[in-house]
Amino acid sequence: MRDSHIDALVEIVGERRCLWQPNQVRAYACDGYTAESGLPRAVVFPESTDEVAQICRYLYEHEIPYLPRGAGTGLSGGATPTGGQVVINLARMNRLLAVDFANLRAIVQPGLVNLTLTRRIAHEDCYYAPDPSSQSVCTIGGNFAENAGGSHCLKYGVTTNHIVAAKVVLPDGSVIDVGAPFGDAPGYDLLGLLVGSEGTLGIATEITVRILKKPQSLRTALAYFDRVADASDTVTDIIVAGIIPAAIEMMDQLAMQAVDKSNYHVGYPNDIEAVLLIEVDGLTAGVDDVMERVVELCRKHHVREVRVAQSDGERALWWSSRKMAFGAMGRLSPDYIVQDGVIPRTRLTEVLQKIEGISRRYGLRIANVFHAGDGNLHPLVLYDSRVPGEAERAVRAGSEVLRACVDAGGSITGEHGVGIEKIGEMAYMFSEDELQVQRAVKACFDGKGIVNAGKLIPLPGRCVEVKHAREIIDDHWQILNSFPDQAEVQVRAARAEKTAAKPTTSVQG
Repeated sequence: MRDSHIDALVEIVGERRCLWQPNQVRAYACDGYTAESGLPRAVVFPESTDEVAQICRYLYEHEIPYLPRGAGTGLSGGATPTGGQVVINLARMNRLLAVDFANLRAIVQPGLVNLTLTRRIAHEDCYYAPDPSSQSVCTIGGNFAENAGGSHCLKYGVTTNHIVAAKVVLPDGSVIDVGAPFGDAPGYDLLGLLVGSEGTLGIATEITVRILKKPQSLRTALAYFDRVADASDTVTDIIVAGIIPAAIEMMDQLAMQAVDKSNYHVGYPNDIEAVLLIEVDGLTAGVDDVMERVVELCRKHHVREVRVAQSDGERALWWSSRKMAFGAMGRLSPDYIVQDGVIPRTRLTEVLQKIEGISRRYGLRIANVFHAGDGNLHPLVLYDSRVPGEAERAVRAGSEVLRACVDAGGSITGEHGVGIEKIGEMAYMFSEDELQVQRAVKACFDGKGIVNAGKLIPLPGRCVEVKHAREIIDDHWQILNSFPDQAEVQVRAARAEKTAAKPTTSVQG
């Protein structure tokens, strides 16, 4: 039912840019992480920094929880409304505001699609380096929030390495500028803090990015291996040899089966365990020599066949096959959970063996698609939610995969973020003291605890059990469904009483 708060939002953005009826907002119930969902109270579509600031100011003053959203391609539930929040959708803020080709800088609004930026500057032989698999639809604002990576982050770095400044609306509606277009801004690195904060500390409304000149030349190779261990050892030896390829991607046999059933049929042999997609770039005079060395290292590790692309079309096919791997999983399974752990490259073979063991124990297939060069794994746990118990087994299997990554000296996420999907594993990776510091940072920006709450940082004393997000969400938002005034105040009071009444639980696992 429409109320005075909806009227206030309509006053800011107009009737056409405010959705509030259930049938209108249902499309915003989740992002690319579909295991959890919840209806937002409303969805608003601002078109300027001033409108974002007005919306945030009103919601904060009235203690109405809200969250920002880009294209909804996130894979950890960062843009999922968990209990009736207002969704601030930035899709209409999609302009390229300025380009400085001489100094290799561009200023964009958060809703600009990642690949669109590269296409808009291609005429000057420039491009934007971060290239998530969803780059044709994901937005730079969403990349900012999650610190997205991509296939070429091995050589060029993730989003934080390419954002130099930003205009940010803070939770209370105030507006600040962080970073510096050139050089390092004095004082605390607020830009570094905000990039990757998953929409919990503020909303970037103008983003200044570093753009690059296209390399003179590049070469791309496809290498087939009979054993995953040989492919993994090849990755390590390439880096040890002092070669930093633009990208080294790996897929296992299950992933290859999926993509070869799609429109991007490469013709992968059905009896190999792994394929490497390796790309080197740089000055024309040296690229061929580097690729020859890469081919030699592949042969050293018993490669069955290694092919170097002979045309732009062949190279494009190989990359399309790799980048469509997640979507192609629908040809193998009605549902899947994609994980996003990071490990040291030297532990790759060991961790992949552990993942195989997890797959056997839970009776679920796990396909592996990942950025092998920087150890960013993407195991996809395949399951059928129609089969009783399979979804729960998939969640537990995914959690074990993340723990294996942490145990190997890595992290629970490399680019997808924590969101609600991995919040239960945060206390496995961090001590309670470390988490408390992060909660204190959150409180400095958002003293009322209403901006994308229930994401990223677990509640104090949270036991690390493989229960996953729903129970944690309920702790935060158990009484917000009807969205009464002062609801968040009541939630925080109830939560404080609950925390005080219970002794701190030790970390399990």
